[in-house]
Amino acid sequence: MDNQKNLLLAVVFSIAVLFGFDFFFGPTQNVPPENINNTETSIGSEAPKTIDTETPSIKSAPSLSVKQDSGYKEKRINFKSKRIEGSVNLYGATIDEIILSDYFKTIKKEEKIRLLQKESSSSPYFLRMGWASTDKKLILPNKDSLWVSKAITNNNDPLEIEWTSKQGIKIKRKISFDENFMITIEDIVFNETGGNVELTNYSYIRRKNHRPENKFFILHEGPLGVFNDTLKEFSYEDFEEQSIIESSTNGWVGYTDHYWQVAIFPDTEEPFKAEVRKIKNSPNSIQIDFINDNLKIVKSGETLSVKSYVFAGAKEVPLIDNYIETLKVNKLDLSVDFGWFYFLTKPLFYALNFLSILFSNFGVGIIILTIFIRILLFPLANKSFKSMNSMRILTPEIQRIRERYKDDRNKMNQEMFALYREKKINPAAGCLPILIQIPIFFALYKVLFVSIEMRHAPFFGWIKDLSAPDPTSIFNLFGLIPWDPPMFLTIGIWPLLMGLTMYLQQKINPPPPDPIQAKVFMMLPFIFTFLLATFPSGMVVYWTVNNILSIGQQYILLKKQKKNIT
Repeated sequence: MDNQKNLLLAVVFSIAVLFGFDFFFGPTQNVPPENINNTETSIGSEAPKTIDTETPSIKSAPSLSVKQDSGYKEKRINFKSKRIEGSVNLYGATIDEIILSDYFKTIKKEEKIRLLQKESSSSPYFLRMGWASTDKKLILPNKDSLWVSKAITNNNDPLEIEWTSKQGIKIKRKISFDENFMITIEDIVFNETGGNVELTNYSYIRRKNHRPENKFFILHEGPLGVFNDTLKEFSYEDFEEQSIIESSTNGWVGYTDHYWQVAIFPDTEEPFKAEVRKIKNSPNSIQIDFINDNLKIVKSGETLSVKSYVFAGAKEVPLIDNYIETLKVNKLDLSVDFGWFYFLTKPLFYALNFLSILFSNFGVGIIILTIFIRILLFPLANKSFKSMNSMRILTPEIQRIRERYKDDRNKMNQEMFALYREKKINPAAGCLPILIQIPIFFALYKVLFVSIEMRHAPFFGWIKDLSAPDPTSIFNLFGLIPWDPPMFLTIGIWPLLMGLTMYLQQKINPPPPDPIQAKVFMMLPFIFTFLLATFPSGMVVYWTVNNILSIGQQYILLKKQKKNIT
């Protein structure tokens, strides 16, 4: 085996890791348990699950016939906290408008991010909390029930709303907002019916007319949750035909976008059953819900208090880690898609976050972290470069042996191995160190892709947003010609620099003796230039700097090594 083949195998393996990782190691399809009793429960006066309304199911409970109201009603109460604002529709006590106060759609900061959207909008995205009972005669609030609110005197005050039935059930709800993205819902149920009632609480998220915008293999967007200490991610195909049901204690369920997340969960000590399903009678709609698995008996004249939580906001890792510590919610940080190399990715994120804050520039943080990683991996890289440089120096002699014994492969191999022994070179020595480095560089690549901290972060010069592609293009002479080229021709300065450094790196490496291999290697810089032109510029900065450091290290090593081998 010669070093050229090893190098080609390393490149192929690297590409396989980058583009085939999720195929082999992605989340497995989740199949609902076969023997779960899905008999429906009365959720107040809402319809049972069998006709596909917004009702979570509860094990072993009778259903309730209901009255449907297809019209949309609206009466709102507004709220505003430090980082979110919006309103609650008092019909159904529906939280269907949440705006992130310090995040915007574009770097122009003209329009804020709307996370939850009204049920009457073209893309509804909302959540509700409610109560269920095994008594189908008991009336509880549903999506059409009108709640009464108390006046709000200050922006940071919690919302206090109330609902009362003629049967003697009264529910007082307090919706509190912290300084960031956590919403706490506290319900107190008063039983004045004259008899005992059996109750449990539920929450659900519903989203319509939405599919993930980014279909990158390294990023999950869609339903997900932590159940029994395990993260499970669901694609839309998973629940196309049959709903997914999971049971757990101290977990959560929700919906994640690239940078935003809505997650719901009960008190961490409460067991719950979660369900992810497609709404058949509502095209392109999905529902994600949980229902408390513990039915509680409330005696006449007594009360029942419960808490549930909603995280609705940006996936900021330090903030989420703080919620894990204060609320004891299990593995909420896995909503940030750190991937298979979590044990590498998260520490790298914190290192990058620290450097970015220290230097007040995310791009500089990327460069400094890349340099630190190169220093850390210096011994491994040196071993690889030594092997490759040795092979480069011996290339003329290897070519002569190939030409001399081209008709006798056994003799050719014997002469080549004799040459390796004479020069004390192991042609396979450069392959293993490269493979060891791949997980680390893949983890850093993942950090750059998922970090909200890179979103709308400026670098220097023309790069105003490191999460967006380089806006310049060689095909309009970098803006000198008043023409906007199509996306596939938008090849900016940084992608060109990356392609140039990749080309120079190839020139330092030993050329493959096989003509086909040589042509493939010659095309790679051009292919990667076009490919990375559409990637976030922060990633291209990382690739370019890493290439420059590799070139410098290999060039210095080559000069020192030439004297020893020749």
